[in-house]
Amino acid sequence: MNILVTGGAGYIGSHTCVALIEAGHTVIVVDNLCNSKADTIDRVKEITNKEVIFYKIDVTDEAKVDKVFLNHDIDGIIHFAGLKAVGESVEKPLDYYYNNLVGTMILSKLCQKYNVNKFVFSSSATVYGNNTVPFVETMELLPTTNPYGETKAMSERILTDVVKANPDFSVSLLRYFNPVGAHKSGLIGEAPNGIPNNLMPYVAQVAKGKLEKLRVFGNDYPTVDGTGVRDYIHVMDIAEGHVAAIERLNEGVNIFNLGTGQGTSVLQLVKAFEEANDIKISYEIVERRLGDIAECYADASKAKRELGWQARRNIIDMCRDAWRFEKNYEG
Repeated sequence: MNILVTGGAGYIGSHTCVALIEAGHTVIVVDNLCNSKADTIDRVKEITNKEVIFYKIDVTDEAKVDKVFLNHDIDGIIHFAGLKAVGESVEKPLDYYYNNLVGTMILSKLCQKYNVNKFVFSSSATVYGNNTVPFVETMELLPTTNPYGETKAMSERILTDVVKANPDFSVSLLRYFNPVGAHKSGLIGEAPNGIPNNLMPYVAQVAKGKLEKLRVFGNDYPTVDGTGVRDYIHVMDIAEGHVAAIERLNEGVNIFNLGTGQGTSVLQLVKAFEEANDIKISYEIVERRLGDIAECYADASKAKRELGWQARRNIIDMCRDAWRFEKNYEG
């Protein structure tokens, strides 16, 4: 298939491009590079030894995205493009609502115009709000604790309504948990602009000496050691989940959790990183971060049952691969 990957130069998007190409698909990437770099596309080419068509375009620019649809016979879309930092979304809600919702609406509109009927959406476990763990796809969604999560939940509702109005349109909503790690080559990984918002690249930059110490947001949660618990999953497992989702897309709305089904606390992840890479990580406990919840992990049995997909890599693999990339990265 010819697959349009929005946000394809980003962290999860670039790894998914690799997985798609290795599965025999052709990839067209649209990315505005607001939190990614153009040389990531070159690295995807190096890993796969295949060409990647790339457009530096913002998905909220309908006229420019329309030309991409016009220029290519697109079979399906995997939509990653969007702002993604929980803390920043609390500080800049209008930026998040505009960017994330308008992009989804424009892509949905162009799918109808050009008869593109396969759409995989990069959703998030944040749509579950402060539900009871483990999170299951059949749960009623609670109000999320931050605007980022709200944009994901609202995008899901938009796409669901588009399916209702257009029965030929099929959507897969992938609610994934906390992607970490990097491609085994060390060529692509998580390389945020500025100070990282996510835990693993923060830990890796402390290990490298780029940052002095890790800030752990809160140690008074009702968890195993007081720090927040998340379902960390290797980014290549996530990427392979997207390939499975678009290849096995059934009619209507399909919803899948992509996670390991196991929760790991912040301090447990730090310990695993130290063990995997024989490096000591300095950290300090600071106040809780606005919008965070205590625990978040998946029931991922539906994806295994219906997509034939499950996470194959463990927390040590995630830590080793993340550090391999960070050591090689010169950004």
